[in-house]
Amino acid sequence: MSNLLEIRNLTVRFGGICAVDHVSLDVEKGKIVTLIGANGAGKSTTLRAVSGIVKPTEGEILFDGENILGLSPDKIVARGVTMVPEGRRVFPNLTVLENLKIGAYLRKDNLTDDMEYVYSLFPRLKERSWQLAGTLSGGEQQMLAVGRALMAKPKLIMMDEPSLGLAPLVVRNIFEIIRTINDAGITVLLNEQNANMALKAADFGYVLETGRITLSGTGAALYADEGVKEAYLGKRKE
Repeated sequence: MSNLLEIRNLTVRFGGICAVDHVSLDVEKGKIVTLIGANGAGKSTTLRAVSGIVKPTEGEILFDGENILGLSPDKIVARGVTMVPEGRRVFPNLTVLENLKIGAYLRKDNLTDDMEYVYSLFPRLKERSWQLAGTLSGGEQQMLAVGRALMAKPKLIMMDEPSLGLAPLVVRNIFEIIRTINDAGITVLLNEQNANMALKAADFGYVLETGRITLSGTGAALYADEGVKEAYLGKRKE
């Protein structure tokens, strides 16, 4: 299969700090790809560069064969890239339904089928469709953030720390949903500190350290790697 997303020599600087240092990676169409690494490794900045939120210093970002570097975030969304941001970032004073409709703000077609699809993934959102998003639990807000991203009908959905601050049972549910979304044909790029869950779910993964990719391989290969086990999975070498 072909690559949906190709990043070539991506570099992002904030003043004198190099947050992302000549990163190159591929996201194959129809796959789950994960970025793992410690805080400050450059994972979130990489995703924000793809979504147009931060401006790279150099490099190329090709989506579906087109260079999207320099495009505004709304134009990138229009091409089929959405992001579930770290911290969920729902609109607290709007209802669940209004938040979902905001995810589809660029669309001119009928939303009914996609709304029902989101509700089928997250029945709790349907039950709370008229509830203010700010009154939802952390897990429910994460469901809403994922649902909002899906309402744009993306080809690629990027998720920035989807398990952050959630109870273990909710985390398992979120990862089940990630697999379900992927099974429906949506490519997933996942930034996740929970390396254990991320590598089990991913087809392929990259390890970032201080802005650089230091290791890559299938999710299974990285999960079995002794260095990855010790650094990110909490398992000591025997």
